[in-house]
Amino acid sequence: MRILRDFSVSTVTAGFVAALVGLTSSIAIVFTGARALGADDAMVTSWVWAVCIGMAVFTVVPSLRLRVPVMVVYSTPAAVIIASLRPGDFTMAQGVGAFLVAGALVVIVGFTGTFERLINKIPVALSSALLAGVLGRFALNGFADAATAPWLIVICTLTYVVVRLLASRYAVIAVLVVGVITAVASGTFSSGELRFSVAQPIFTGPSFSLAAIVAISLPVFIVTMAGQNMPGVAAVRHAKYDVPISPIVGSTGLATLALAPFGGYMFSMSAITAAICMEPASHEDPQRRYTAALSFGAFYLAAGIFGTSVTSALIAFPSELVHIVTTLALLPTIGANLAVATRDETHREAAMITFLVTLSGVTVAKIGSPFWGAAAGVVATVIAAPKIARRIRS
Repeated sequence: MRILRDFSVSTVTAGFVAALVGLTSSIAIVFTGARALGADDAMVTSWVWAVCIGMAVFTVVPSLRLRVPVMVVYSTPAAVIIASLRPGDFTMAQGVGAFLVAGALVVIVGFTGTFERLINKIPVALSSALLAGVLGRFALNGFADAATAPWLIVICTLTYVVVRLLASRYAVIAVLVVGVITAVASGTFSSGELRFSVAQPIFTGPSFSLAAIVAISLPVFIVTMAGQNMPGVAAVRHAKYDVPISPIVGSTGLATLALAPFGGYMFSMSAITAAICMEPASHEDPQRRYTAALSFGAFYLAAGIFGTSVTSALIAFPSELVHIVTTLALLPTIGANLAVATRDETHREAAMITFLVTLSGVTVAKIGSPFWGAAAGVVATVIAAPKIARRIRS
């Protein structure tokens, strides 16, 4: 069977690392967001079930159908917005109603092609700089952790450099193995309190409130489209995959509509995990990298079914190990995007503005740096447009 032949150790590892990044880097924010809307322990588990099942289904189905890695994840910027709410301001029912409105907005701008038409107007240099900034900001954590786990960072980095020279396809695998051994030897790998339990989804009927729509729906919609879908499209195009962007974006809205009553507050395209699964380190043959997405979906399916059991097991990895593995896995993508961003002198300065603003992590009006980075780059491009036109004519 072709699908089984397309799997490899490197694609399964890429899928595992991508899943590990998502579950260890931001799942706590999802917990906090659920609590802000009054969720008890059972409801928090339902949220974990919903976001994991949504990611698994809406990643695996299009990846199988298109034979390319299509990466759908829960929206971390949206989770930050929800987590910032004051407990008691809105009920869970009002939150669900707000999520449904936000999902409907994504369906509209996705399936009508509005979002894709907007993205197509942004120069390639700017979109590459945007993706480099998003990935670069995440990757900074890897080397910053040298302050708390210097030997782990040094050993993992040296392993990456050496194996990259000898067998580049297995560099990330080697880093993961050596990192786990180092963490166990140093006593920083902890199994925690593991419980075997099957997650039970809990349905919450929606209640529509204008205040909730203004405070939750619109900010969640804006930060998801600007902070995750925009870099997600950049990741797909950097990997040179020809995928139907509009239907995929629209499908993330459908995922939200289907799972919001159970805690699936907002889904989007991925940039960080997509970069891990779409790069040559996943597999040298681009036609086989979709199996990395299938592996990613399988790990999230297990995480959804067993809820906090799998989540707590993955959280046993020390954060420093997760950060450095992710950083090293993303290095080729960051470098390639910076090369594209600075290749054309025409858009170089605007691209660097986009990159640096995005990398800064600045947040204004609860809207994150990817939006402001893209906006700053577009403004710089528009201002420089007359000069660029004169240069082209001459």
